Amino acid sequence: MPPLTNQADISQDAFDLYHQIQETRETKSTLGAPALPALGHALAGSTGAAISNVVTYPLALIVTRLQIQRSLRKEAGHTGDETYESVQDAASKIFHHEGGLPAFYAGLASDTAKTIADSFLFFLAYNFLRQTRLKARNNSSKYLPVTEELGVGFLAGAFSKFWTTPIANIVTRQQAASMLSRNQPQRDSKSSIRAIALRIRSEKGLQGFWSGYTASLVLTLNPSLTFLLFETFKRLLLPRQKRSDPPPQATFLIAAVSKAIASTITYPFSLAKSRAQTSSRSIDQKTTKATTYSDSTKKTPKAPPHVFATILQIAKTEGPAALYEGLGGEVMKGFFSHGFTMIVKQF
Repeated sequence: MPPLTNQADISQDAFDLYHQIQETRETKSTLGAPALPALGHALAGSTGAAISNVVTYPLALIVTRLQIQRSLRKEAGHTGDETYESVQDAASKIFHHEGGLPAFYAGLASDTAKTIADSFLFFLAYNFLRQTRLKARNNSSKYLPVTEELGVGFLAGAFSKFWTTPIANIVTRQQAASMLSRNQPQRDSKSSIRAIALRIRSEKGLQGFWSGYTASLVLTLNPSLTFLLFETFKRLLLPRQKRSDPPPQATFLIAAVSKAIASTITYPFSLAKSRAQTSSRSIDQKTTKATTYSDSTKKTPKAPPHVFATILQIAKTEGPAALYEGLGGEVMKGFFSHGFTMIVKQF
């Protein structure tokens, strides 16, 4: 990957977030000034991520609701008129039944804070781990092998998600507050941060704030997968002489398609994360409820990670198609986010 020169254009899109940090300290900016140090990278990335988050937030809220509506109906036995059939149908019903445009921004402040923290922590962790690995190699190279770059990205993502998953749990419930109160009237419908935090602790204990963390770890592989697909398509579709500096239009299209394919592959984990974060029961309760009695008198092999068990359960009980409910909105959000990044890069 050639070094990138504009550090202020980093958005929420994982592809750009992952690769923008690869610029070395010696790289000069377009204005001729030294490249930003680690803290500068983190601040610039956080700012870009926050702006992109505001732009694409309505789609994020719609996707979350599409992901969780089946599980909410199943828990409450609810089959009302507010079922969302598509992204467009969800947007129309939210707008007309929940107070217009403000309804699309429920939880925006919390999510923006999470996005800033996530980006900031990612950049600091990435820079630290990368510099540590470069020093350990004892050579003058400014770059790590691809596998190590991807590994550093994964570890940095896991670190940042550990600290921001509690906020993510609160955000998901804020996004779904009206659905939760409508489908499960017995649950407290207050959507303030404090009320939701108390409710999570009451329902699941302190560990409940990390619901969906395992799925988040899998999702940190998304930028690595996007990068591998991007490089593969670039080699397959572009002439050799254009691969090192592809035209902007080709870069945009190849990156957008790569992001869409990667999102499709990892989407079931995103859906499982949203369901885990809005459920009033822990995943342990849901995945073991059906087997606890029959297996209580005999030893069983070690259970698979909870997120994989959840995905298998959804596929068995609701069909494979249920794992991709809301995928269109997720792909659309990624496309807009990437487009926003490309526009900002021109400034």
